[in-house]
Amino acid sequence: MTLAAATELAAATNENLANISNTLIYSSMAVYTLAFFAYIAEWLLGSRSKVGRTAAALTPAKAKKAEAPAVTVKKGGSTAVLERPKVVVRATAGQRDVPDGPGAHGGDAQGDLYGRIAISLTVLAFLIEFGGVLTRALSVERAPWGNMYEFNITFSTVAVGVYLALLALKKNVRWLGLFLVTTVLLDLGLAVTVLYTASDQLVPALHSYWLYIHVSTAIFCGAVFYVGAVSTLLYLFKDSYENKLANGGTPGRFANSVLDRLPASASLDKFSYRVNAAVFPLWTFTIIAGAIWAGDAWGRYWGWDPKETWSFITWVAYACYLHARATAGWKGRKAAYLALIAFGCWLFNYYGVNIFVSGKHSYAGV
Repeated sequence: MTLAAATELAAATNENLANISNTLIYSSMAVYTLAFFAYIAEWLLGSRSKVGRTAAALTPAKAKKAEAPAVTVKKGGSTAVLERPKVVVRATAGQRDVPDGPGAHGGDAQGDLYGRIAISLTVLAFLIEFGGVLTRALSVERAPWGNMYEFNITFSTVAVGVYLALLALKKNVRWLGLFLVTTVLLDLGLAVTVLYTASDQLVPALHSYWLYIHVSTAIFCGAVFYVGAVSTLLYLFKDSYENKLANGGTPGRFANSVLDRLPASASLDKFSYRVNAAVFPLWTFTIIAGAIWAGDAWGRYWGWDPKETWSFITWVAYACYLHARATAGWKGRKAAYLALIAFGCWLFNYYGVNIFVSGKHSYAGV
C-alpha cells in the first residue's frame, strides 16, 4: 500500500468515526427525550395526596391556636389556664424548620416507578452520549474539546455524570432530573444546530498537554456550578412558596403540587452552598493552570484577554458569595442572588466571550 493510499484510508476511517459520533449524539438526544417524558410522568402521576408537609408545618400560629384550645386545670375550686407552647417554624439559623418534600414521585409506588424508568433512560442516554464524545476524540486522536461544539457535548455529558454520581452516593437529588434533562436537550440542540463544527485538527496554540488539564477542569467546574445554580433557582421558588404559607396565603394548585414535593428551602440552600464551595478550589486551579499554559503558548501568564478577564470575574463573584456566607452570615435570598450572578458570569464567559468577543481564546469554530 502506498503512502497516499494509507493517508486516504486513515482520513476515511476518521471520517467514519466522526459520523458515528454524530449518530450517537443524535441517539442520545432521542433517549434523553424519552427520559424527559418519564420525568414528566413522575411529576404528574405521582400521588398528590401525600404532599402538604410544608403547608402543615407552616400553618399560621393563629390558626393553630384556634384549632387547639388552651389546657385548663381545676384546683381547689379555681381554674388555672396554661397556654400551649408556641410552635417554632424557624430554625436558629433563620431558615424555616420544615420537612423535605416527598420528591417528584409524590411518595407513591406509581410515581416512583416512572422515576426509576426516567433514571434508567438517563443512564442509557449518558452512556450513548459518552460514546459520542469518545468517538469524536478518536476521530482526530485528541481531546474532544477543541471548539464550542465539542465543549457543549462534553459539558452536558459531565453534567449528567455529576447528577448520576450524586444519585449513586445516595443523595436525594431526584428532583433535579427533570430540570437537568431539559437543559441538556437544549444544550445538545444548540450544539448540533448553531455550534456544530466538523471534526478537524487543533489550531497550533492548543497542541499542549495543558489542554487535557485546563479545559477538562473547566468543564467539570461548569457542570458542578450548573447543579448549584439549578438548586439555587429552585430554592428561590420554594422560599417564596414557604413565605406565602407562613403569612397565611394560599398558593395556587401548581405550587402545591410541584413546589411542595421539592426539598425544604433550607435544604436546597444548604445543598447549593456545599456544591459551590466544594468546586470553587478546583475553579481556582483552573485559572492558575490556564495562566501557566498561556505562559508556555504566548510568552506571558496574564494579558487580560477577554476569556482571562471573565474567568477572573467569575472567580471573584463566587468568592464574594462564599465569603458572604462564611463571614457576613448571608444565607437565603441575598446569597442566592449572588450565586446566580456568579453562574451568569460563567455562562457569559463561555457563550458570550466565545461568540461575540474576539481574543486569543477565539476557538469557537462558529
